[in-house]
Amino acid sequence: MSIISSLVTAACAALSLCSPQSEQGPTLRLQRVVSGLSSPTHLAAPRNETTRLYVVEKTGRIRVLVNGRLRAQPLLDIRNQVSTGSEQGLLSVAFHPSYKQNRRLYIDYTDTNGDTRVVEYRSSARTGRVIPGTRRQLFFAKQPYANHNGGQLAFGPDGYLYIGMGDGGSGGDPQNYAQNLGSTLGKLLRINVNRRGARATIAGYGLRNPWRFSFDRATGDLYIADVGQSSQEEIDYTARKSEGLENYGWRVFEGTARYRNETPNGTGRLVAPIATYGRSDGCSVTGGFVYRGTRVPEARGRYFYGDFCSGKIWSLRVSGGRATQERREPFTVSSLSSFGEDARGELYAVSLDGTVFRLAR
Repeated sequence: MSIISSLVTAACAALSLCSPQSEQGPTLRLQRVVSGLSSPTHLAAPRNETTRLYVVEKTGRIRVLVNGRLRAQPLLDIRNQVSTGSEQGLLSVAFHPSYKQNRRLYIDYTDTNGDTRVVEYRSSARTGRVIPGTRRQLFFAKQPYANHNGGQLAFGPDGYLYIGMGDGGSGGDPQNYAQNLGSTLGKLLRINVNRRGARATIAGYGLRNPWRFSFDRATGDLYIADVGQSSQEEIDYTARKSEGLENYGWRVFEGTARYRNETPNGTGRLVAPIATYGRSDGCSVTGGFVYRGTRVPEARGRYFYGDFCSGKIWSLRVSGGRATQERREPFTVSSLSSFGEDARGELYAVSLDGTVFRLAR
């Protein structure tokens, strides 16, 4: 066993990373907000719009909820430009931090050739819809396979737009893209959307399929849920004060276990996950958010995440870079495709079956 493997194994034992712990907590529940959506994959809202939610549909639309009611007109409809096979589709939306002033929003989708595109649009304050002529492509990646597209977009505390990229797909990362710093696959990228001609740069690497990452709106800390290959699902954590480049380990490590007998890329800092779970609890992790709302004060400061296959949901707190107070929550969501936040920091769970729920007490 290598020194790195020994350190990861020791961390698993010391921090109880090998499976979610059961801690007794207050009884929380999920309240249904809307149903009847077409394969929703994401939910978001700009900070200035306290009465609206925007729900991304895999098929290529962004639907608008106003005070809980679904508006007939979508914000965006690009169904003729999107491939919806396998893990493809319209995968997320992010609103510019100054959206109230500049009306700029960003989408990540799989085009009809199966490749990833990140595009900027501007919306009309009058019509509440995007203006097609404002389309500006910021990023493109050729995808070798139809799965592991990543697809998450989020603005970080530094004002950059972050892009989650899977390792290109198939199984086992056959081309080892995730550890190759010459590829954009298997990476967390960032780009300065305020500078024309800016290129995406690598902020983290060694990811298999980061299915939802988020920044804590209170601290700026980063949480990444990375889907496992065949044994472990993982949650990765990077504090805002961290400097340098993080290597999250794939394809050398799957969670805390060694996947390939290889030496990881030595650039940057190799980090172990703060939490993992095995196949008895699910098969595809879905990352969430640190709750910063006011409706459920006992949940404040807890990071919520779940599993697409089992529908189980857990939460934890991070203290000193370690997961603490981890527990299984008393509810499940079938086909859990995403979590989301509204303008006030309230937490939502999204089912690919077509329903959106809100955390309640």
